[in-house]
Amino acid sequence: MAKPKKSNTPDNTIVQNKRARHDYFIQDTFEAGVALQGWEVKAMRLKKVQLVDSYVLMKNGEAFLLGCNVTPLDTASTHVITEPDRTKKLLMHKKELAKLFMEVRQKGHTCVATKLYWKGHMVKCQVGLAKGKQDHDKRASEKDREWKVEKQRIVRLTNR
Repeated sequence: MAKPKKSNTPDNTIVQNKRARHDYFIQDTFEAGVALQGWEVKAMRLKKVQLVDSYVLMKNGEAFLLGCNVTPLDTASTHVITEPDRTKKLLMHKKELAKLFMEVRQKGHTCVATKLYWKGHMVKCQVGLAKGKQDHDKRASEKDREWKVEKQRIVRLTNR
């Protein structure tokens, strides 16, 4: 049996928020830098971060990431006070912040963090402008996903 080929490009993704894709329609995405402390960067290198219940708060023309849990390392310095649920500032251009702020003011729209990834030596956050899904929308998207898997299985069996 043949082994799958590995791509030459490394995977720069630290963590993805799969729950956001399930609960929301992601309409537009933006890239934002994240202001972090040293111990948080070291923990992110070991992928000790969760984005499950995180969201983006727009306040005073700035964006903040709330609910992002960074688990401190056991080897962290005793001189540093670690807060796992610290509010992190997102670094974005003023035009992007203004666009996000105008869109979030509409009913049913929100901002969620969909992914944290490395870009060079910096941590970036993919912020998604999202609209909430209803229960029947969630069922329909799950049915579509299952049909795609079944379709691939049928095609694979007929090509043998």
